[in-house]
Amino acid sequence: MKHWIAAARLRTLPLAFSSIILGSCLAASAGGFSWMVLVLCLLTTLCYQILSNYANDYGDGVKGTDDNRIGEKRAVAAGIISPVQMKKAVILFSILSLIFGTALSIIATQGQSIYITLLFIVLGILAVIAAITYTVGDKAYGYRGFGDVFVLLFFGYVGVVGSYFLQSNEWNWLVFLPASSLGFLAMGVLNLNNMRDIKTDAENGKRTLPVILGLRKAKYYHGFLIILAFDCAFVYNGLEEGSAWQNLYFISLPLLLIGLVRVRKSFEPEDFEPQLKVLALTTLLFALSFGLGQVL
Repeated sequence: MKHWIAAARLRTLPLAFSSIILGSCLAASAGGFSWMVLVLCLLTTLCYQILSNYANDYGDGVKGTDDNRIGEKRAVAAGIISPVQMKKAVILFSILSLIFGTALSIIATQGQSIYITLLFIVLGILAVIAAITYTVGDKAYGYRGFGDVFVLLFFGYVGVVGSYFLQSNEWNWLVFLPASSLGFLAMGVLNLNNMRDIKTDAENGKRTLPVILGLRKAKYYHGFLIILAFDCAFVYNGLEEGSAWQNLYFISLPLLLIGLVRVRKSFEPEDFEPQLKVLALTTLLFALSFGLGQVL
């Protein structure tokens, strides 16, 4: 059991939950909130994240990409869990994700058009497909430099805007701004991961953005993501009237700036590893402080 828990990489959950927390807080500030919907959102996200981690472990493991990776060992590559066992786990969590996602879509859209319900069910199906095909298959998009796009889409727009709508049952196009902030920070986490693995990924034909851009340009890209994330939040607060509590998210700024400096000075895989955890937790802090600031 400890090997399955390790392979699930539960330390990635704070980043996954950040989208739901931010979207739910924004909905609460607009007068719409349901504890049942929140719990279902978190359970669905939990299944998606574990599915994604298992599929990533399986996909990279069978392709040999993780054989010489830096950081924690992956279960399939290390021979701890067999490819067949991991494939069964991927199927299991695909089913669980679809069950919780469908239940969430039906319960949270009661009173809405059937087309809205179907839209969220389809988004759930697409999320499962995206989680699997990131590294699994001959046309895995993570091997073609498209991982960042899908992170922005699912961690940002689907996670934040989707949970906002499921809570409030209304659209607010301005929510795409903080959703973009969360998406850009999540992209930053992925970029750190890919900068750490740039050498082994290049050797195994995994063309992530850092492999395509090179380490130097990937660092500039990383800085752009962090700055743009903060700018989107700043613009949202400028457009939405509120109290001084709106600026509560500024408590995450020093950590983000320190992280940028440390990334700038990082060159070896071991240098990037601790920054992954820091940025993931800082993203959670950003989501909590920004969301709480809107509620207050």
